[in-house]
Amino acid sequence: MYDIEGLIDNSEDVKYYIESSKEKAPKYMQKYESYELEADIVTKLNCHRPDYTIIAFSAEWCPDCYNNIPVLAHIQEQTEIKTRIFGHLMRDAKNPNKRWRIPPSPEEVELFDLVKIPSMYVLDKEGNMLGKIIENPPEGKSLEAAILEILES
Repeated sequence: MYDIEGLIDNSEDVKYYIESSKEKAPKYMQKYESYELEADIVTKLNCHRPDYTIIAFSAEWCPDCYNNIPVLAHIQEQTEIKTRIFGHLMRDAKNPNKRWRIPPSPEEVELFDLVKIPSMYVLDKEGNMLGKIIENPPEGKSLEAAILEILES
């Protein structure tokens, strides 16, 4: 079980994260501006909004992050499912045992045993992990469909 309030306090709002990263990673905003969520899935996600939080890990240099993190911003805006980001992560090329050390990474990197990014975790209001999406949703599914599948399972 995870401490939801602690995770929220130590992370950034997803929309703030992509906006603050636009100079280093303009692809975040490009994806955000060009993407539209599937309307029928948004309707179903809205049934779940008060009970769940999405926690994600991201970096400005990661192509899979460009594709997925802006979608999370749309999900939060259209469903109010709280979405928080631990961003700006960097690999430590000189120490394979401490993958995400530079800049000093948040302790949540260890807490979630982070290996790949983006990593997106769906938690219930008690802090139980219901599911996760690592790098990309399953082939043939949108990110919003994959999150809905987690919530409905």
